[in-house]
Amino acid sequence: MKEKIIVFATIIPSVLILDFITKRWALVALDGGNRLEILGGFVPLTLAYNRGAAFGISVGDDSRWFFIPVTILALVLLLVLLKQAGPRDWLRLSSISMVVAGALGNLYDRVRWNRGVVDFIGPINLGVMDWPIFNVADMSITCGAVLLAISFWGEERRERAAAVVLKEGEPTASG
Repeated sequence: MKEKIIVFATIIPSVLILDFITKRWALVALDGGNRLEILGGFVPLTLAYNRGAAFGISVGDDSRWFFIPVTILALVLLLVLLKQAGPRDWLRLSSISMVVAGALGNLYDRVRWNRGVVDFIGPINLGVMDWPIFNVADMSITCGAVLLAISFWGEERRERAAAVVLKEGEPTASG
């Protein structure tokens, strides 16, 4: 249990503080249509408020009342996954902590006002499309979700390998 608390207590506050500071900076520095460019113009910084889901997908005019309970439910499910994770399953513990931190960062914006989640990184021109504007919390959710999927995939592979070993050790009908 100690390992879980250490991972959780390290990642979540770190992401939340970084998310809060960068959003606060963006609200001041990018207000009024100001736009900055970093990495030689590849990554523009543009203030936007996302009232919808990921990638700006809309689910109605005031979707915050949809996303607040959905986020709370997701957080409860993530805490169940955290409880089920092994104490030294660093990948699972880290990934869950990252998703929880990002969800809390965006939940904070949805609860505090009806403007939406503060986004400011992007849009990034990928040549074939513009990658939507996002924030630190979104990066944490995305990276955490990918790592969680890798963790589940690895667990499934280990379980299949163990099942094969057990099956190979069973006596045959002729023996």
